[in-house]
Amino acid sequence: MFFRALQKTSFVIPIYCFDPRQFANTDLDFPKTGSFRAKFLIESVADLKQSLQKLGSNLLIRIGKPEEIIPEIQKNTGAKIVYASKETTAEEIKIEQDLENQLFKAGCNLNLYWQSTLYHLDDLPFPIKMLPDIYTDFRKEIERGTKIRSQFPCPVASQIYFPNIEIALGNLPIMSELGLKEQIQDERSVLTFKGGETEAKTRLKEYFWEKDLLRNYKNTRNGLVGADYSSKFSAWLALGCISPRYIYDQVKKYEQTRVKNDSTYWLIFELLWRDYFRFVAKKYGNALFQQEGIRRQKQLLKEDKKMFERWKNGQTGQAFIDANMRELLYTGFMSNRGRQNVASYLVKDLKINWLWGASWFESQLIDYDVCSNWGNWNYIAGVGNDPRENRYFNSLSQAQKYDPKGAYTNLWLKTTSNLSY
Repeated sequence: MFFRALQKTSFVIPIYCFDPRQFANTDLDFPKTGSFRAKFLIESVADLKQSLQKLGSNLLIRIGKPEEIIPEIQKNTGAKIVYASKETTAEEIKIEQDLENQLFKAGCNLNLYWQSTLYHLDDLPFPIKMLPDIYTDFRKEIERGTKIRSQFPCPVASQIYFPNIEIALGNLPIMSELGLKEQIQDERSVLTFKGGETEAKTRLKEYFWEKDLLRNYKNTRNGLVGADYSSKFSAWLALGCISPRYIYDQVKKYEQTRVKNDSTYWLIFELLWRDYFRFVAKKYGNALFQQEGIRRQKQLLKEDKKMFERWKNGQTGQAFIDANMRELLYTGFMSNRGRQNVASYLVKDLKINWLWGASWFESQLIDYDVCSNWGNWNYIAGVGNDPRENRYFNSLSQAQKYDPKGAYTNLWLKTTSNLSY
C-alpha cells in the first residue's frame, strides 16, 4: 500500500487512527481490546513513526473514528487519494464503506489494497465462493502451482516527500486515554513481546539465524514453556509489523544455506493456515461470528456467566485448563496447544456459548487476528472447517502427553500475579 502510494503520488501523509470502538467494553463487561494487546499496538505504532521519521517522513496520530478523522485531514490537506488496507470482516468493511462515502463527497478516491496474506487473493486458482471447505484440499490445490508474489522493495529517503502541513502530528495515546490500565510484565511470560517491525525482525533473526531453531520447529511447536518452542511470529503478523512473504523469503534463504526439512516446510504450512482463515472469512462473511458458524449448525449451549468467569480466570478446577487460562490472563499469550484445549473444554465440557470464549481471546491475545481467532473457534466448536464431526480434546490425556512432569501446570498455578483490573 505505501509502496503503491509512493509510486502514484507526489507526497504521502501517513495516518494512524486509534478507533475508540476497539477499546470499549463488550456486552460481557470486558474491553474489546485489553491491556496487553493495546500496549503491543501502541509500541507498534511508535516503531512505525520512528521508521518513517528516519526516512524523512512522519506519522499523523489520532484517537477517533477513521471515517470521521480521515475526511477531516483530507479537507485540510486537499488530498485526492486515500490509500488503505483492504479488510475482510464486517466491522472493518463497514468503516471502509463509510469512509469511501465521506471521501466521495469531497471528490477524493479511496484505494484499497489486499494485504497480509502469503498468497494474494487474486492469485487463487478458484473464485472465493469455490474455496474448499477443508484445509487439506485448499493446501493441495494451492501447492500445485500457485505462485507467491515477490516482496515490494523498502522505500528509501530519496523517494519520500513529507509536506510542510499546518496540522498537528498528534501524540501516541497512553493506556489511560484508552480506558485501560498498564500491566506489569509477569516473570513467567514466554517472551517479552514488544510491538513493531524492528522487534519482529530481531525475533526472526534470533529464531532462524542465531539460535538455529527453525530446523527443529516441527518437533518443538507443541511446547508449553519458554520462548523457543515456537517462533512467536504471530503477534507481529497480526498487526502487519512483519509480512508472511518476508518470513517465507527468509525460510527459503534458510533452506538454501542451512537445511531444508519437515520443519522449514511446516512453518510455511502454518502461514498457509493463516491465509486460509482469511479466505474463509471472505467467503462466509458474518457467519463466522454467529453461534451456528459457517456450517449453520445449531447447538444447545448455555450462557452461564458464573461458570464462564471461572473458565476466564483459570478457576475451573481442571489443572491443565486453569494453567493455560492464567497464562493468558497474566501475559496475553497462550500456546496453540493450550488454545485448542481450553476452547474445547469451554464448548464440549462446560457447554458454554463459544462466542464468549472467542470474545475473551479477542480481548486478551497479543496476537489476536480476527480471521484466525474466529475461524479457529468455529473449528473447535464444531461449526467450522473441520472434517471431523466432533473434535474433542481430553484435557487430562493432553496434559499427560504434553506436560507429563507437570512443569507447565505447576508454573502457572502459582498464585502470584501483578494483574490489575
